[in-house]
Amino acid sequence: MRLGIIGLPNCGKTTIFNALTGQNLPTESFSSGQLEVHTAVVNVPDPRIDFLSGVFKPKKTTYATITYTDIGGLDKGIGQGGLSGPMRNELQQVDGFLHVVRAFHDDNVPHPQETVDPVRDLETIDGEFLLVDLITVENRLARLEEERKKGKVENKQQNAAETELFERLHAQLEAEQPLRDLDLKPEEIKLLRGYGLLTLKPVLVIFNTGDDGNDPTANLDYDHQATLVMALHGALEAEIAQLDDPGDMAVFLAEYNIEEPSRARVIRLSYELLNIHSFFTHGDDEVRAWSLRKGGTAVEAAATIHTDLARGFIRAEVVAYDDFAAAGSINEVKAQGKMRLEGKEYMVHDGDMIIIRFNV
Repeated sequence: MRLGIIGLPNCGKTTIFNALTGQNLPTESFSSGQLEVHTAVVNVPDPRIDFLSGVFKPKKTTYATITYTDIGGLDKGIGQGGLSGPMRNELQQVDGFLHVVRAFHDDNVPHPQETVDPVRDLETIDGEFLLVDLITVENRLARLEEERKKGKVENKQQNAAETELFERLHAQLEAEQPLRDLDLKPEEIKLLRGYGLLTLKPVLVIFNTGDDGNDPTANLDYDHQATLVMALHGALEAEIAQLDDPGDMAVFLAEYNIEEPSRARVIRLSYELLNIHSFFTHGDDEVRAWSLRKGGTAVEAAATIHTDLARGFIRAEVVAYDDFAAAGSINEVKAQGKMRLEGKEYMVHDGDMIIIRFNV
């Protein structure tokens, strides 16, 4: 799972990246305007893994991970004529966006537009992405029409269906609405994967507030599908992320009346944004959390672990985490009749503890 952190210059994007990853990349009060990319893999905190590790005492404990990529170089007007190859490539590679929007005042960090206006800034990047997608869609429609006129269409029915789909996309973009608001069928989404449409990707909007605590989400009218909104104090969260000692962190959080670092909340929302959850494998060698899309089956979970497990799948031994936590051991779970044998089509639930039986 890979999420791209985007935003206009001087919005605090790299500060948010540091808060999420615990890194300490320099944050400048100016933007070079050039493409800059920083990437970090972050463990997903999960107290259930901590508990399982304490029970099984494995040689290795592995958390699920999220990759965050800080993508610099976005600015007003960047979508005119289409994005550059390297920038387009970085934006298309991610599964979704963390869109950082400036909502803080700081005389030492000038705003490129001179005034702080979160709604305007949010609409700016949205508008650029709409324009980029519009160019992509219009180019594809032109190619489809050219194929029809030249008689190069091998499957007229397929050409007609794709034309109808792209005309729907075009109408949506012309109405200045993101493509993620369309109710697309699974086969349509599959067809569109190769086009890297930016407004089709899910978005977590993060308003980066300052010491004044101004929260733009209170009166925000921003209702889109596959879209979540939150606010956090980026500079403060970056300071928290640099604290190694749990005691120091607890004191810091108490001083600022913070229940938990926003990093944990952002990670939870990242999971929700991409419609995924976790299942667990366990044993003497390793306790591990794995990410799987919600609605994923037992055989898809097996494939997540290793393709051989999916190819030779026989059955899955499944225990719900809550049942295990209450019982305290696998033997007790079995004694209570709460271990189930499931087939390929079993829909995996969040927190399922799974052992795949297979034969290759």
